[in-house]
Amino acid sequence: MDQSNGSKQKRRLTAEEKWRIYQECQQSGSKIGEILRKNGMYSSDLQTIKKAVQEGALERLRQSRPGRRKEETVPAAEFERLRIELETKEKALAEMSVLFTTLKKKVNLE
Repeated sequence: MDQSNGSKQKRRLTAEEKWRIYQECQQSGSKIGEILRKNGMYSSDLQTIKKAVQEGALERLRQSRPGRRKEETVPAAEFERLRIELETKEKALAEMSVLFTTLKKKVNLE
């Protein structure tokens, strides 16, 4: 509060404080007027908080879809690096397979 010119400045509440006040007001038997006075708020402030909570909850619920997992994207450069690495390893495996088959034939002949 600004004491120099006599006007009151409204204190800005953090998201955590607003959430606490919202939860406190949602409890059965809570005296909403008391809670609002204690926190220097008006009923319109509480309505704004309720609306924000509802919008936030709905947005979060829209983002989560049961049974569907969000596909992760890989940067193009990383994808290309991994593709080349896989190709190299596949070639090496093919060469090792040929060598193994050849060695196996030689051992069985002797």
